[in-house]
Parts: sequence; structure tokens; C-alpha cells
Amino acid sequence: MKERLDDANRRMDGAVRNLGGEFAGVRTGRASTALLDRIVVDAYGTQTPLNQLATIHAPEPRLLTVAPYDRSILTNVERAILESDLGLTPNNDGEIVRLGIPELTEERRKELVRVVHRMAEEARVAVRNVRKDLNNELKRAEKDGDLSKNELGRLQDEVQKLTDEHVAALDDLMARKEAEILEV
Repeated sequence: MKERLDDANRRMDGAVRNLGGEFAGVRTGRASTALLDRIVVDAYGTQTPLNQLATIHAPEPRLLTVAPYDRSILTNVERAILESDLGLTPNNDGEIVRLGIPELTEERRKELVRVVHRMAEEARVAVRNVRKDLNNELKRAEKDGDLSKNELGRLQDEVQKLTDEHVAALDDLMARKEAEILEV
């Protein structure tokens, strides 16, 4: 059972790490190359992450530049950025795409907070699903006679403690990102 708990812990850690990565892509009014991590571009007939097709820099606090390795995909890069939920307008000069990061309006800040809350809730659901899967395994093991009632109760308590720790970590990440977005 120890290996099952370790596996559940690893999967829950993955949900926390994944949320941190998703939060990096939520714009806060400052230029960050992580904003473009979720952008995929239709290049050469396949959907490819932008960071594999171009060099991305933040030369100024409110500017990102995207320099594709192959200029023939410049319009595809521009289109992918426009179609994303970032709300950025790309400027294409034939060689690179410039993205000015505008000040966030109060309305946009509130919208981003809602997006952050939705992302955090999806991560909480992922953690709870891991808990549910493990609890079902434990109940099957108890039913098959591999675990006693006492062991089942003790292990379920451990699973709940693990779940609570990871949900608290997710809530902490969400609170920090929300404060970063609302900071004026």
C-alpha cells in the first residue's frame, strides 16, 4: 500500500506543478515569456508549441518579441497569438512579432481572477479524483481480504490528509496569483 500512497502523492504533486505552469501563462500586466508557453501554432501541418518554433524575449517590461526560426510561419504565429485568450495584439514587421503588454483594466483583472479560480478548481478536481481512485482501490483490497477494517480506516485517513495538503497548496498558489493580478 505504501507504493500506492507514493503514486497518489506523485500524481497530486503533478496537479500542483501543472497549475503553477498554467498560472505562469496568465498575464499580469508585465511582460513574461511564460505568457506564450500555452500558444500552439499550425506549422508545417501540425500543431507545435510556439516556444519550439521561435525565440521569445522580453526586452522591456511591457514588450515581448517573437522571432520565428523560419519567417514563412510568421503569419501563423501572429494568427495563433490573436486567437489565444491572452488579449494581445501582435505587430508583425516581416521578421519578428512584437507584443505590447497593455495595462490591465479593472474589468480585465476581474476576468483574469475568474480564469485563475477556474484553473484552480480544475486542479482541485484532479487531486480529488486521485483520492477517489485510491480510496476505491483500498476498498477493493479490503473486500478481497487484503486489508483489515482498521487498516482501511487508517489508510483512508492518510489519503485524506494527503489530499488536504495538496488542496491547501493549490489554494496558496491561487491566492498568490490573484494578488499578483489585482496588484496595481
